[in-house]
Amino acid sequence: MIDILATTVIVATALYFVGLGVVALAAPERATRFLHGFASSAKAHYVELLVRLAVGIAFLLRASTLPLPQLFTLFGGCLVITTACLFAVPWRWHRRFAERTVPHAVRHLRVFAVASLLLGSLVLAATLPGIVA
Repeated sequence: MIDILATTVIVATALYFVGLGVVALAAPERATRFLHGFASSAKAHYVELLVRLAVGIAFLLRASTLPLPQLFTLFGGCLVITTACLFAVPWRWHRRFAERTVPHAVRHLRVFAVASLLLGSLVLAATLPGIVA
């Protein structure tokens, strides 16, 4: 049951990245508004952290069954560790960080979109053969 849940979280994350890439290319103003919403409130901050934590744990749980398990373990571990750090700091610090970094992503939105599409596609390609088999 945990394996199915973890795989579902990973596939949903991959689809999120693909969707974000598509929206960033097709409707850049919409993607810009979305990206500026990160850490915009305490609620948004904690929801983001809980999602990041769930995704990181899912990657850690399933990494051994995916191609390049060390890479997926590293990715999941980085998510869990950075999320733990963000839980330890006031959400306003996270908001200030987002206010400084999001404009850089928005300035290079096409590169961001392509990277998001590639990341999502690679994660799907790595995960789906295990689901089908």
